[in-house]
Amino acid sequence: MYLNITNRCSNNCYFCFRRYKRGIYGFNLKLREEPTQRQIIDDLQNFINRKIWKEIVFCGFGEPLERLDYVLEVTKWIKKHFSIAVRIDTNGQAYLLNKGRNVIEELKEAGLDRISISLNAHNKETYNYVCKPKFENAYENVIRLIEKAKTQFDTEITTVTIPEVNISEIGKWQQR
Repeated sequence: MYLNITNRCSNNCYFCFRRYKRGIYGFNLKLREEPTQRQIIDDLQNFINRKIWKEIVFCGFGEPLERLDYVLEVTKWIKKHFSIAVRIDTNGQAYLLNKGRNVIEELKEAGLDRISISLNAHNKETYNYVCKPKFENAYENVIRLIEKAKTQFDTEITTVTIPEVNISEIGKWQQR
């Protein structure tokens, strides 16, 4: 089950679907407004028992960690009521979006099981060109999140397949 909780993102990647589509596979992912924590939990209560879910994933057209507190509270609620794995798909800029917070530790305490981090470039210059981040040191912070996440979670590093990205260099991060 995928949870789309925001349209906001700290990147403006040139390849991103949100630049030219309203959704994927017929699903409209553009939110008219961001759901409240209560709305997210109410929707989960209405849909969670309709199917056996392998995993609940925070992802969508925006960066879920723009709303870290919601991710934490909803994850705690899921873990309190169900035995379902929870994953977050992130652009990796959590420490820039949530200054002064121990994001990985907070996610661990909430019960997060897995994290998928989009590196999307093999170096800072390529990252800035491809992802167009709003933060100056975004690439370094993605690397920092990867390093910290790997000590706490089942961590996957992903990238897009575009000419600018050296996929084999990205693969080295998965193996470290």
